Amino acid sequence: MLKIDLICISRLKKGAYADLIKTYEKRINWPLKIIELESKHNDPVKCQQDENEKILKHINKDAVLIACDEKGKSFPSIKFSQKLQNYSLDGMGHIQFVIGGADGLMGDVKKQSDLLLSFGVQTWPHALARVMLLEQIYRSQQILAGHPYHRE
Repeated sequence: MLKIDLICISRLKKGAYADLIKTYEKRINWPLKIIELESKHNDPVKCQQDENEKILKHINKDAVLIACDEKGKSFPSIKFSQKLQNYSLDGMGHIQFVIGGADGLMGDVKKQSDLLLSFGVQTWPHALARVMLLEQIYRSQQILAGHPYHRE
């Protein structure tokens, strides 16, 4: 069974995105932990450095690290689910996903990542990226279980 961590910059307030996240948290059967980190710096460079340090403190060296980044690789849902399954079959059942702040992730996190994952070339709001990632994790779970949720 996969164990999933989401390491995210910013705390979600109440609202539509938070409601959707709660919905997917309930639907995902795999152990799921969402770690929300914040930086209080007004200077974008200091803020990004602070976020980077906080993210690095939460990275488990034994986990697969997947960083969400616009320059990463995009996968169709079936291929994404197969990727997760392959990690599990290779004995790497703990996967950590990282979603950076407004200015993205610094090189340290990207260099340690096993995979850079993109949701396409558009820029997405942080909260929506989190919802999209959780939906794809849920979809992968359903694909791997043979459930008809996903249609080709």
